[in-house]
Amino acid sequence: MRYFDLAIILVYLLGITWFGSRFRSGQKSLKDYFLGGRTAPWWAIALSIVSAETSTLTIIGTPALSFQGNLGFLQIVFGYLLARGVISFLFLPHYFRGDLFTAYELMRRRFGERIRKLTASTFLVTRALAEGVRVFAISIVISIVLGTGEIVSIVLIVALTVIYTFEGGMTAVIWTDVVQMCLYVAGAALSLFVILNEIPGGWTRVTAVAEAADKFRIFDFSFAFTSAYFAKTYTFWAGIAGGCFLTTATHGTDQLMVQRLLSARNQADSRKALLASWVVIFIQFSMFLLIGIILFVYYGDANAAPPKPPDRIYPEFIWSRLPVGAAGLIIAAILAAAMANISAALNSLATTTVVDFIRPGARAEKSEAHYLKLARVATIFWAAVLLGIGVMARKWGSVLEAGLAIASIPFGGLLGVFLLGVLTRRVRENAAIIGLIAGLSLMIYVRFFTGIAWTWYVLIGSSVTFATGYLSSLMTSEERTS
Repeated sequence: MRYFDLAIILVYLLGITWFGSRFRSGQKSLKDYFLGGRTAPWWAIALSIVSAETSTLTIIGTPALSFQGNLGFLQIVFGYLLARGVISFLFLPHYFRGDLFTAYELMRRRFGERIRKLTASTFLVTRALAEGVRVFAISIVISIVLGTGEIVSIVLIVALTVIYTFEGGMTAVIWTDVVQMCLYVAGAALSLFVILNEIPGGWTRVTAVAEAADKFRIFDFSFAFTSAYFAKTYTFWAGIAGGCFLTTATHGTDQLMVQRLLSARNQADSRKALLASWVVIFIQFSMFLLIGIILFVYYGDANAAPPKPPDRIYPEFIWSRLPVGAAGLIIAAILAAAMANISAALNSLATTTVVDFIRPGARAEKSEAHYLKLARVATIFWAAVLLGIGVMARKWGSVLEAGLAIASIPFGGLLGVFLLGVLTRRVRENAAIIGLIAGLSLMIYVRFFTGIAWTWYVLIGSSVTFATGYLSSLMTSEERTS
């Protein structure tokens, strides 16, 4: 047992839990609990966006992608930038028009209560499933470090995270995200240099081997209207379209991200936070992909078999090969990313539950204190749900691609109905519902009965939802009821 490393990890876990719990004193209303009182600076929100966007799936899954392939995943990251421009100028003006807590309140204002419930329900199911995969991903790391079973590891990390999320709300989420993001970026940089130092010849050796194996290739500009082409995950066109549509959906319609954008002091700060976050995301993905390439060279030179499955390659190398102290710091950094994601998910799930379901259904006016209590109860409820899904996710394959595929199935429908809301005036609630159901139904078929890569899911789903909703509006004379 590496007791000094374990001590570093323990101090981090207890320290971040204590730090986040300290924000309870500022929670007087739902606005404080769910939006941090709209007092956080834009740069803190930008780092919080990065923390939410970059999970343990990224940290342990991205090196595995480049270990087995190349830098092609960066094509998707370029699509992320395009999406941020779309969100900044298309969605943010609508979100800052009124005192909104969730993205789905915009749907109620534009269409009506039924579409609000439908989109909010879609978010709850999707976010819970995707976050369950992330919970399982961190159990891989904890089981390597502590030698515990995966179920015990899942319970441990969720229990610690729920403490400060329960206490501090969105303020705790944002500021613990800032701390945790800085920690895991520093940890990734440290691990990159330490791993590089393990290879005789250093970077010169890495470039020679990697270039010969075509590991530094980023772009694949090929295109053909064939089923085989659309089964390829990482091409330039799939990356731009997939990355743009997926990020527009996640950051523009998913409460996990929208809640951060709504926590900004004003629309200008929200836009700055969103755009600035891409710079960090690009650097971060590049670093993790380089780590995977360096590990490819390391195992090749050592003529050693890498750990199985590939998601274990990076965390096992850290724990078994890195010097005392460095290993503990980097494992703590990976745990930081996990806790940042779980806390954000719990807060956004609780927000949607209270704001979009419980409060509208109340028969009598209730106090802020009443809803604040319910928000904390909802946080505990969703923690239990994530535990259950995390246990089931152990059999779902690659954690990174499983998480992205799950998210991509419903996000096309969500994005399509939001685009109907902000780009059209004719479409009313019934037509929007028809479009959303059509988009979700098609994507379930695409996911389970075709070989189309997940990078195309949101583009297909949003296009079908938008087109079906708009055509339905042309075929009816529905009057607006909201």
